[in-house]
Amino acid sequence: MAQNKPRLQEKYDESIRAALKEKFGFTNPHQIPRLEKITLNMGVGAAVGDKKVLDLAVDCMTEITGQKPVITTARKSIAGFRLREGMPIGCMVTLRRDRMYEFLDRLVSIVLPRVRDFRGINRNAFDGRGNYTMGLTEQLVFPELNPDKYTRPQGMNITFVTSAKNNDEAREMLSLFGMPFKSDPKKEEAA
Repeated sequence: MAQNKPRLQEKYDESIRAALKEKFGFTNPHQIPRLEKITLNMGVGAAVGDKKVLDLAVDCMTEITGQKPVITTARKSIAGFRLREGMPIGCMVTLRRDRMYEFLDRLVSIVLPRVRDFRGINRNAFDGRGNYTMGLTEQLVFPELNPDKYTRPQGMNITFVTSAKNNDEAREMLSLFGMPFKSDPKKEEAA
């Protein structure tokens, strides 16, 4: 039984790879950058006082991604935060292959346009090796979540890990996927 490829994976195979090869002049097909994984991380500081908050965060992450998150624990004890080493304080999910492309599709076409006062995402949040990290301040921008169940606003970090060698290659690839970066002020001055 042949399974349908996600829409963005088809787009990557058919047009994005060719566009990247042409723009950067790659000769070897393995040089062309690709998206390797997407990691979602939710730090729940309130879980120190109330364990139910972490359970809600895990349920929320499961509904958003379609797979069960791993619970992250504190690495150090910090007395000021009443935190002990090994206490559960967050959850994270790593998406690969089909789920990764489906999540990216939903993020670009449904979730980001629902963010209040949205004017594009920061184009400089790369780490120098082609990986991009963005944050969402509230999880309710995902349409699959029931606002009655998740009353407490909870943010998350989303990291896109690519095989690109530098930020420019990764930025170009993500913008071809449809990521709505803010316009570049340097290019506007030149025009």
